[in-house]
Amino acid sequence: MIKEFVILYNTLVNLSRNKSLFSIFTDKDTFSDRILILLFHFAFFLRQYKNNTDKEYLQKFFDYFFRQIELSLREIGYGDVSINKKMKDYINLFHAIVSDIHFWDSLDIDKKKETLSKFLENFNNIEELIEYFDKFF
Repeated sequence: MIKEFVILYNTLVNLSRNKSLFSIFTDKDTFSDRILILLFHFAFFLRQYKNNTDKEYLQKFFDYFFRQIELSLREIGYGDVSINKKMKDYINLFHAIVSDIHFWDSLDIDKKKETLSKFLENFNNIEELIEYFDKFF
């Protein structure tokens, strides 16, 4: 199962590291921006598979996913106190994203734009990003 998690996680990370994705949508390419895009990919992934996949499996992958983010923060050099705060912020942000994209299919383009703009304030070409996530989904 761990091997599956590694493959899934690495796939989501590779999608989030797509340089063309960032060159279209933002002038900066920061760790925070990449985490945001990674969280969006993960939220759409969970949204798609939550009804067709065992809940325990998804929970284990959720735990693995956020553990990998925590390890990445440690590699960057954040201390324990900073990591705990960052992880709390990232998990809360993720839950907000999941909540806002829950009805993604039924949202019109303006609502989708509003939803993404709430989280991705410094991103340009939100319409193209909406199209990207519609295709990803």
